[in-house]
Amino acid sequence: MKPLYTQIEFDAAKSREKMPLECEVCGTRFLRSKNEIQTGLSDASRNRNSCCSMKCVAHSKRDLSKDVVCLQCDKPFKKTPSQIKYTKHNFCCSSCAAKYCNAHKTKGTRCSKLEKWIQEQLPVLFPMIEFHFNKRDAIKAELDIFIPSLKLAFELNGIFHYEPIYGPEKLGRIQNNDERKMIACSELGIELCVVDTYFVSYFKPAKAQRYLDIIVNIINSKLSRISQLSLLSSQNPVEVP
Repeated sequence: MKPLYTQIEFDAAKSREKMPLECEVCGTRFLRSKNEIQTGLSDASRNRNSCCSMKCVAHSKRDLSKDVVCLQCDKPFKKTPSQIKYTKHNFCCSSCAAKYCNAHKTKGTRCSKLEKWIQEQLPVLFPMIEFHFNKRDAIKAELDIFIPSLKLAFELNGIFHYEPIYGPEKLGRIQNNDERKMIACSELGIELCVVDTYFVSYFKPAKAQRYLDIIVNIINSKLSRISQLSLLSSQNPVEVP
């Protein structure tokens, strides 16, 4: 704050007496009581006593904002010191925060342990195949499992994709997202297989093996079809006139 009074005038004033100040943002002269000035120790009070209005307070906070980068999409944006202090990671929007948390979660929904276990097993069973787990590079939307070389993808859909656990609106958004993924995969020639994990109430490797077997059988079937097509192509070469 910028006082327009002397220390002698301040000491002689009563606690409720208004003292003149100058706004640090617009330079307007305004009044605050001696008591308000003395108790202006917190960040909120200090900002209020330094500015003549909430509009100037907002401007002062923007001036103090620092440049940060979104942890998910690398987009630069600004955060106030209080926002930086409150949050450990920087996200430009709630969507980026959700995507990052879903990709890096270590606990939470009951299907996450199932997905993580299957994702650990597949590279061991198919060491020559490249797997993309929970990435958005194929259709600009997250796929649980994607195999670029086979143009094959898998979605493990739990109860949240079928029941309104968090309400009908949330269920509608999830199902609309599922439909968009199916359409996007079809347009790009990606075979999307939906594995229904609705009845997984809690994770156990013995129960998870059932879903792993489904995925393994589909991958083996795809590899077999590709091998047969390759064999037929070699047996029937196209003659160039």
